[in-house]
Amino acid sequence: MTSERYNARESEPRWQRQWEEQAIFASKNDDPRPKYYVLEMFPYPSGRIHIGHVRNYTLGDVLARFMRARGYNVLHPMGWDAFGLPAENAAIERKIAPKAWTYDNIAAMKKQLRSIGLSLDWAREFATCDPSYYKHQQKMFLDFMKAGLAEREKRKVNWDPVDMTVLANEQVIDGRGWRSGAVVEQREMSQWVFKITKYSQELLDALDTLDRWPDKVRLMQRNWIGRSEGLLIRFVLDPATSPAGETELKIFTTRPDTLFGAKFMAIAADHPLAQAAAAKDPKLAAFIAEIKRIGTAQEIIDTAEKQGFDTGIRVVHPFDPNWKLPVYVANFVLMEYGTGAIFGCPAHDQRDLDFVNKYGLGNTPVVCPEGQDPKTFVITDTAYDGDGRMINSRFLDGLTIDAAKQEVARRLEGEIRGNMPVGERQVNFRLRDWGISRQRYWGCPIPVIHCPKCDVVPVPDGDLPVTLPDDATFDRPGNALDHHPTWKHVTCPQCGGPATRETDTMDTFVDSSWYFARFTDPWNERAPTTPDVANRMMPVDQYIGGVEHAILHLLYSRFFTRAMKATGHIGMDEPFAGMFTQGMVVHETYQKADGSYVTPAEVKIEPSADGRRLANLLATGEDIHIGPIEKMSKSKKNTVDPDDIIATYGADVARWFMLSDSPPDRDVIWSDERVQGASRFVQRLWRLANESADAARTAAAARPASFGTDALALRKATHGALDKVSTGIERLHFNVCLAHIREFANALAGALGGENKPAPNLAPDLAWAIREAALVLVQLFAPMMPHLAEECWQVLGQPGLVSEANWPQIERDLLVEDTVTLVVQVNGKKRGEVTVASDAQNPEIEAAVLALDAVKQALGGKPVRKVIVVPMRIVNVVG
Repeated sequence: MTSERYNARESEPRWQRQWEEQAIFASKNDDPRPKYYVLEMFPYPSGRIHIGHVRNYTLGDVLARFMRARGYNVLHPMGWDAFGLPAENAAIERKIAPKAWTYDNIAAMKKQLRSIGLSLDWAREFATCDPSYYKHQQKMFLDFMKAGLAEREKRKVNWDPVDMTVLANEQVIDGRGWRSGAVVEQREMSQWVFKITKYSQELLDALDTLDRWPDKVRLMQRNWIGRSEGLLIRFVLDPATSPAGETELKIFTTRPDTLFGAKFMAIAADHPLAQAAAAKDPKLAAFIAEIKRIGTAQEIIDTAEKQGFDTGIRVVHPFDPNWKLPVYVANFVLMEYGTGAIFGCPAHDQRDLDFVNKYGLGNTPVVCPEGQDPKTFVITDTAYDGDGRMINSRFLDGLTIDAAKQEVARRLEGEIRGNMPVGERQVNFRLRDWGISRQRYWGCPIPVIHCPKCDVVPVPDGDLPVTLPDDATFDRPGNALDHHPTWKHVTCPQCGGPATRETDTMDTFVDSSWYFARFTDPWNERAPTTPDVANRMMPVDQYIGGVEHAILHLLYSRFFTRAMKATGHIGMDEPFAGMFTQGMVVHETYQKADGSYVTPAEVKIEPSADGRRLANLLATGEDIHIGPIEKMSKSKKNTVDPDDIIATYGADVARWFMLSDSPPDRDVIWSDERVQGASRFVQRLWRLANESADAARTAAAARPASFGTDALALRKATHGALDKVSTGIERLHFNVCLAHIREFANALAGALGGENKPAPNLAPDLAWAIREAALVLVQLFAPMMPHLAEECWQVLGQPGLVSEANWPQIERDLLVEDTVTLVVQVNGKKRGEVTVASDAQNPEIEAAVLALDAVKQALGGKPVRKVIVVPMRIVNVVG
């Protein structure tokens, strides 16, 4: 038995070197075993890993190590999402090249990630800023062009005036740029777009097949795709009020049943009718300019005060030629949704009601709730959007909402005006095509050339990659590629005349929309993928990352996979069979009296006499206010440096804590006390391994013919834990697994006679069972604490590495329980539990229950009227 403490600082680097030297985590594309592809979202090389990285990558690593032990050819790669604005902004601030900044950060973060002990196939590593990577991205862009999936079009865009680039709708958060925080402006520019809308219905339908995705993620995608069924209605403009040449206003509505409650029409600021009216009305033109200044991002208009301008234009109600509706330009209507025009039914839409109440347009209820008197039903400040029967709607009165929709559609589809029906059933989607043009240097160049004679010309495949110039300068605002004196000037590949390169680069979400496919064969220099390899290794069996990517990244990746299939690079539709979104790591905050924040490392916390926690600043002793638990952030200084934790406790302690404190899909609260508890448990496992090795030295290699009571009890605990932990890892219930491991460690310690006690002279069967238990215990915690496991494996005299050992086989007959624990109730209230033999009959169970002190106290001397036994579950005593 050893009394030495486990030394993580000495052990962990040694095992990491050995794993690397033997390349035991490298996967082979020609491996005949079944594959398992586990992938965590690859990091942006900011220069430092944070504690959230430790959690994210540990989750995936446990699964990768487990599946490898189960006999799978595990693909577990790592790369770098390396293009983007932060690197370019850092270059501007530091007067260094983005390339140098990025690759220096990659080197630093790679060293940090290695210290966690991740079982990664580093041979497949790449960065998206490597020309050898984006060469293939450019090739796919050109393939998408040929397939009609990439086009250049003039469109309204979100312009970030600080980062001076276009943003996708998804990158506008509360009306501001997702990185700069600047209020986003609307501009019209020529942009490259990916035609994601061609797959709108397919992307929506396929969500039903992703049964290993979180429901919340699938719901977020459904809402973003936003399928709606409705009616396109062509309203006639009153010729006496309409601008010259304008005859009708088209609207798409999902509530044609409410047409008789219409009070106004609203159009977007950039609707052609609004522009035509503004040309002759300076006040309207000024109103439109103000709307555009404020911004028309969805998040802004949802919260802004509803404003409108009466254009003086009137439309004719489709069911009454004498009914004229005013046309307003409104700040809550967007041109890119539907037709850029709506009709307002204020009684049944809160936004419309707020609008009419402001402008005194009134409202007419047309849907009455069941049981309400239509004669007295009125709307004032709260719209009614529930079910009911139609009222105040002429020929629709008395119909249900669905029946009224059908009747309106039938009538308007049958009415023809100018060879076109007045109404037409349609399906609309909220999803819009993905604008990928970005006016920045540090991104993948778009491989096209603009020629005055030939227009847009693809860069020939043989000229790929189009690489970024290393001598770009950032002394002027805007895109450094536009300012470069030579880079953009080229010869047209078609006519040989002078031409210019496209100076926009691709949205960095393009880079991360196919990297998982490249990992399957990153050595292929000729093509983005090797299709037979990609089709064999994909889809990703388990993808792990933050829920903040539930819309942008996942939706784009699903589109990209389909586009790659359409262009022959891959043979599947969905990239990720399983999706898991982990929670964040959070920490309480600490503030000085002046409100400034201090780091956890600067604070000493001690209990007070009355049980409260008191905090003082280590340097001065001044009182520190303990604030709420929040997401770790640099601004509030409640971050924990993984390097400090690993240097103090070791990587295994950090990994164990990240897995044990809460379910992995929930936030984990950082706690120094619980980290120290994890450290103590590491030492306990080390002692158990050594004590088990001493106790099992007398054990015969051959399995005993039979086992006594003690040995059998330990073996049942061993295989019970093996079964529970195996199932828990498969379900990603890691915190539950760790609880079972602790319980099993207690059972082994008990078999050894208690911790820190010399092993007694053990019977041969018990010695054999202890050796089996110790080996299984080590293998159970090996995915979570791999360095400690290697040390314990060696102590137990096992050859090779535990990282290469096969997962233990469960002996199912040992899982059969001889006893069962039943819940005991008295008059329906739980009073305790009773453990009886599995085959016990009702009289035996009743006797055991009535003998319980808790039952006697609950009865209080009253006679028992009956005892109800629910087999294998519960016993209820009725007094």
